Amino acid sequence: MEDKREVALQAWCEAQTGVPQPTLEVVSGDASFRRYFRATNGKESLIAVDCPPGKEPMEPFLAVAQAYADAGVTVPEIIAADTEQGFMLQSDFGQILLLSKLHPRNARQYYQQALAALPNIMSVRSTELGELPAFDTALLKRELSLFKDWLLQTHLNLNWNNEDQEIWQQFSQQLIDNALEQPQVGVHRDYHSRNLMLLDDDSIGVIDFQDAVLGPVTYDAVSLLRDCYIEWPDEWVAELGEGLRQRLVQSNHLAAQIEPEQWQRWFDWMGLQRHTKAAGIFARLAHRDHKPGYLQDVPRTLGYLQRVSANYSQLSDYNQWLEKRVIPAWKEAK
Repeated sequence: MEDKREVALQAWCEAQTGVPQPTLEVVSGDASFRRYFRATNGKESLIAVDCPPGKEPMEPFLAVAQAYADAGVTVPEIIAADTEQGFMLQSDFGQILLLSKLHPRNARQYYQQALAALPNIMSVRSTELGELPAFDTALLKRELSLFKDWLLQTHLNLNWNNEDQEIWQQFSQQLIDNALEQPQVGVHRDYHSRNLMLLDDDSIGVIDFQDAVLGPVTYDAVSLLRDCYIEWPDEWVAELGEGLRQRLVQSNHLAAQIEPEQWQRWFDWMGLQRHTKAAGIFARLAHRDHKPGYLQDVPRTLGYLQRVSANYSQLSDYNQWLEKRVIPAWKEAK
């Protein structure tokens, strides 16, 4: 069956470049409705993007791309864009995801590079569209509810009772309070090893930033260091996190009186929020979007939730609930 949008995108690319396009080459997919293809201008490879209007508005991507570039963040160059049709051409960062190259021998070097970009990302608080959206209570609640709605109730079919609700509400409020008490900075919101590209000169390029918000100072750091797709020793993560804290104090993104212990709690609890959301999204991708492969990443997120919450007495009710209710239900469902 002919894909009308792909045919239209190919014709649009020919009009933009003045070069006949061979059949567009599919680039690895995305967890959204966006699709990526390789095109050419006759001299070099380009990325053609299909953003269906109504499902994937292109304007936030274009605005953040410009603001990030102005702030010194390495992002793809926008060559052409048609917001009405939902088509875009951008420079090609190649095919090497950071995830594919990470190894204990080189990880420190690459992670330090990625962490070094965060002050520039944090400095972007607005775009030509106005101030970035706030990562506020409503958004935090929506994200946390993905875990309950999609993983626990849709995937695991957990018989939800009053005790579950009480523990869940208390845990959610603790995480919301933790996020809102932190300094609010520009946040990429999906800053991890599948959204960082290794370029020809071994530097790192940043993609998939259209959901940028004003949010907690630890958010992107925990996304990177406690990645949903690859796991590193806790001591090593803490060391890199502390290095970032010191860097942020030097760049005036963080007050000097924020002690390492305070930073670590912010970081750990922010990770709990992110992994709660991620586990819910993986279940939603499996059930709503028919992408069951994402379920294989759920055990890592549950492992983070179990291990990190065990370190805080304030989360002991949640930790016991996770171990007695959620993890056994996951194992049984498998």
